[in-house]
Amino acid sequence: MSLDDRPVDLSNCDREPIHRLGAIQDFGALVAVTNDWLVAHRSANAAQILGTSAPLAVGTALDAVFAQEALNTLQRATTRLVGPDDVERLFGLDLLGAGSAFDCAVHAVEGLVILEIEPSSYDGLDRQLRMIQPILRQLEPIDDLTELCRIAADRLKAMLGIDRVMVYRFHPDGSGDVIAEAREEHLESFLGLRYPHTDIPRQARALYLRNRFRIISDVDAEPVPIEPGEAAPGEAIDLSMSTLRSVSPIHIEYLKNMGVRASVSISIIVGGRLWGLFACHHYSAKVVPYSLRTAAELFSELFSLMVERDAGRVQAAFHATGRELHDRLMRAVAGGGSLVASLPDLRPIIQRALPHDGASIFVDGVYEALGSAPNDEEFRALVPMLNAAASSRVMATDSLAERIPQAAAFRDRATGALIVPVSRSPRDYFVLWRRELRQVVTWAGNPVKPLEFGPNGDRLTPRKSFEAWQQSVEGRSKEWAETERQIAESLRVTLLEVILRLTDEANQERAKSQQQQDLLIAELNHRVRNILNLIRGLINQSRHETMDVEAFARMIGGRIGALAIAHDNITRENWAPASLRDLIESEAEAYLSGKLDRLIVEGDEAAIAPEAYTVLALVLHEMITNSVKYGALCDNSGSLRINVSCDDAGMTISWRESGGPPVKPPERRGFGSTIIDRSIPFELNGRARVDFKLTGVEAEFWVPGRYVSCEPREGALARRRPREGRQAMPEGSGAVRRILVVEDSMIIALDTEECLLDLGVDQVTVQGTVAGALNALGKEDFDLALLDFNLGSESSEMVARELHQRRIPFWLATGYGEMADKVEEIGARGLLVKPYGREELVRMLNAFCDPAPDSDG
Repeated sequence: MSLDDRPVDLSNCDREPIHRLGAIQDFGALVAVTNDWLVAHRSANAAQILGTSAPLAVGTALDAVFAQEALNTLQRATTRLVGPDDVERLFGLDLLGAGSAFDCAVHAVEGLVILEIEPSSYDGLDRQLRMIQPILRQLEPIDDLTELCRIAADRLKAMLGIDRVMVYRFHPDGSGDVIAEAREEHLESFLGLRYPHTDIPRQARALYLRNRFRIISDVDAEPVPIEPGEAAPGEAIDLSMSTLRSVSPIHIEYLKNMGVRASVSISIIVGGRLWGLFACHHYSAKVVPYSLRTAAELFSELFSLMVERDAGRVQAAFHATGRELHDRLMRAVAGGGSLVASLPDLRPIIQRALPHDGASIFVDGVYEALGSAPNDEEFRALVPMLNAAASSRVMATDSLAERIPQAAAFRDRATGALIVPVSRSPRDYFVLWRRELRQVVTWAGNPVKPLEFGPNGDRLTPRKSFEAWQQSVEGRSKEWAETERQIAESLRVTLLEVILRLTDEANQERAKSQQQQDLLIAELNHRVRNILNLIRGLINQSRHETMDVEAFARMIGGRIGALAIAHDNITRENWAPASLRDLIESEAEAYLSGKLDRLIVEGDEAAIAPEAYTVLALVLHEMITNSVKYGALCDNSGSLRINVSCDDAGMTISWRESGGPPVKPPERRGFGSTIIDRSIPFELNGRARVDFKLTGVEAEFWVPGRYVSCEPREGALARRRPREGRQAMPEGSGAVRRILVVEDSMIIALDTEECLLDLGVDQVTVQGTVAGALNALGKEDFDLALLDFNLGSESSEMVARELHQRRIPFWLATGYGEMADKVEEIGARGLLVKPYGREELVRMLNAFCDPAPDSDG
């Protein structure tokens, strides 16, 4: 398709070759010379502007026309042209040596040196440059951008002597608003009007970035052709950096439709971008002298720096907000919580820097939203399209539905979006939403150019009316400012850092948990083996002490029970040092049956390390057992006093029995005596001494300090938990006829059944599963039940609910020491902690007749 065959639409303006029109304006002349200073092109009015009759024919050596001094000055100027867009200005140059001064602009393009020549007004340059200084002093202290633009427009109008000066600011789409204006009173105001991007097409905006100053002196003047017209086959000279460049016929028509005869446009460039223009209109022909144009261009450059300074202040404030946002986000998730769970706390922090109506976060497939935002299903419909976009770029839009049609489903709640991707696979997103902002835009006339057959043929013709034309804009939110996009980009980096930190912490926690689990399994394996070896040793060593099986069972049961009490005490504190006083009282309770006043424990409060606790448990068990059998606790009159004292070296336990029958030393020494005499010295490197005095046994045990932590009695009393009393043991229980025992271990079940039958219970029904227990309850009536809470792969909680519904009292049995809170929750009367034996079952039966709940353990 040729250029002539292209359809006529708004894009035609962007394709017009406005920098290669082959003509200049008539207030100056143009001469293009080769590198050896031969004339290659000249404007048709060159001789007229120079005031010479000498011909400037193509191929003429320039030194044949220009004075040598002037030529030398021009040649020196070309040596200062470094960049492709450099222009050298020369004022008051006597080109012909005849006393006539000219102002010249020199630049290079496509192998040619372009000389632009105007009659000089050099005598006014110094005065015009001096005008700038007081204006700058007035503008310097102003920190409000609107006021800065207003005063700048007013001062530039006075400097140029022009009818209207507007400060025109571009939007990202190329359209622009008049944000400040200085005008003659009789002129209609354009302040606040918006102009479409086609009014200043793309290639014109690109030229304004390269060439800051553009003048049109008279829209009615005929353009002056450059001869010859083509610098290369089919192309005119590139006049991008020319001041005299002629004007597009479409733009001439546009200005005429506005009633403008002359115009000046001066670029405002901020941060390397075309921020806006000083757009100046004059309603009669006007040539602004080159010296004044130079002063105005300098003013524009200094004004641009002021705008950049103001933008820098705003930028610095936003960067400070961004840094604060980063720090507060990092602090908000420092506790290890997930990013999704932290959204309610994070949103107020982000709201300060990035105003929004709703927020969403999508991490690891989990979606959370607050405020005006899509629901879970609506957001997931967007994810495939979001994933197809660039993973490292923030997407900002005031109408997401235009990019992703699925977003139309929630347009009533969220229209604009600032989408912050986190580069993961699959990707995560943090999104800020803005609701629709219905607004009215006031255009300078209808922005849609109609297709007309104008004076320039079948093409777009500029609109003729510039009266305010209002357009209602719907389906869009407030735009996201550039500074907001920059903060969003820093937020993306912060969120990446947060997610990476949380991921690292999670990985470290998993590794730590795995390591702890491996260590726990190894430690548990070690302890179980030690316990089994210890029990085997107890059995082997105890078998020589009696020939009576029942007495042997009681002896072994008591010693194993002592180990269980010790184990329960130290595991209750997560395998930390446990109370010696609790150990003594736990052992004594089984024998004193609520008469703990016969036991006096005094002195310091000692906590014993786990590795020493079981040793002391066995020793104290043997001592109390002997006292119950043969010493002060065997009748109703004796008492036992235990004193605990600590010093830097260790702990001393003093044992004093009194009030009992006369003491006789044992005729033979059994395994129990071996435990008392040798355990502490052998295993703890301590000391043990026992004296069988006639008035009562006295003993002293010393444990090294590395196994003990002590504090005075007064401080310890405030922290000790009160111990619940025990019911006295009955001889039997005739009130209980039928008991249901739910236990998945056959050996424990048989032992429990045997003990209960021996205690006088008529019938014991044993079941090992929930189904079996429920079936038994459906067939028989029971007075009481004992439930093992954990039955392998199931729990007996369903059986407990059935028992509670039938109002059958029941006790829980468990090997876990922390089940006390479960008793009240499921309605149990009490708790038996494994391993339990005859004494614990007796107390359960005794408590059956007592309405108060009982606990054992």
